[in-house]
Amino acid sequence: MKRVWLVLLLVLFMALVAIFWKQLGEDASQVPSALIGKEVPDFDLPPLYEDGKGLKTADLEEGVHLVNIWASWCGPCRGEHPVLMQLSEDDRFDVTSINYKDEGENARRFLGTLGNPFDRIATDSTGRTAIDWGVYGVPETFIVRDGIIVYKNVGPLNTKAFQTDFMPALEKAISEEEAEKSGGQQPTS
Repeated sequence: MKRVWLVLLLVLFMALVAIFWKQLGEDASQVPSALIGKEVPDFDLPPLYEDGKGLKTADLEEGVHLVNIWASWCGPCRGEHPVLMQLSEDDRFDVTSINYKDEGENARRFLGTLGNPFDRIATDSTGRTAIDWGVYGVPETFIVRDGIIVYKNVGPLNTKAFQTDFMPALEKAISEEEAEKSGGQQPTS
């Protein structure tokens, strides 16, 4: 009887090792999202700055937008910030954000120190909107085209997946938007 239990435990252990081994090869930034291809959730969030712009569903209905979910207490958010600053220089899309479960003063200090790449900054103090967006943690960045979520990146935008997956998805969304604006003609390079 002892031998049977030992064999069962060994089989269970080997199955767990196989599962963990398979997961090691997975790219964490490629977490599937049930929202890809669907309209952005209905939301309306207040601005981080009193004289600033918040963010709501209607703001994302036309054009291409990046929606970055971040927090001042998030180390990887600090690491990806230079990439967001660089992306904000491209006028083919808007860089917007949702500040997640953060103290307003800390978020404003973070942006004051590192720079503000965002056209709009909304605050989600309860985290409810982030849940509606399917956010696992910060940072996460969504590409939205004409109110539809077309891509989701989990983790900072300074990884290999940024170049291999995120930027091609962004360029595709931009070219589709430009083609639509030009009456269905593909833009020339």
